[in-house]
Amino acid sequence: MRITEVRVKLSTNPDDKLLAYCSITFDDAFVVRDLKLIDGGRGRFVAMPSRKLTDHCPVCHAKNQLRAKFCSECGAQLAADRTVRADDGRVRLYADIAHPINAGCRDAVQRAVEEAYDREVELAAEPGYVCTYDDFQEDRYAKLAETGVVEETGASRPVALPGDAEAGKTRRVDTPGKKSLGRPTSRPQRPATKLREDDRFGDGLF
Repeated sequence: MRITEVRVKLSTNPDDKLLAYCSITFDDAFVVRDLKLIDGGRGRFVAMPSRKLTDHCPVCHAKNQLRAKFCSECGAQLAADRTVRADDGRVRLYADIAHPINAGCRDAVQRAVEEAYDREVELAAEPGYVCTYDDFQEDRYAKLAETGVVEETGASRPVALPGDAEAGKTRRVDTPGKKSLGRPTSRPQRPATKLREDDRFGDGLF
């Protein structure tokens, strides 16, 4: 299995230990998103996508995070220490969703992500830089909210984002069913239809 592409989204906070989010593609066929490159005490390392561990409420059996004090479903008070500890004694609050199962694969992922990060840092310093990380347009719409409203409906259209004017670039933004950003269009009113005589059942009873 080959790593065929790595996309990187740099952190906007220079003081944050989280350096970047990454997505990694294997054999041009399988993508894993939301890997994190973190600056740890022993150097940079890649954290795999994960989910918060949960347990069940003893009263209503609903799922709750391990650090929750009260059940989110019934409000019952939960035990103080319900955490799971790993073999080294550390508290486990997260479980990896996808991860390498041998050292060779982990080293390959680490090396590919770090190389892609270093390249992205260099590219970010150039004028007209555009991040290629697929964030499902979350950041794109956040930037559009600062500059204006997407007026067209239906098909996608080119939109100039901040910083793109100097580079002479535009990006396409899909706006299906929306007249303005975050505000769905109201449904068209159906024209009133004339009732037939046999459709007036019960007319005049009240």
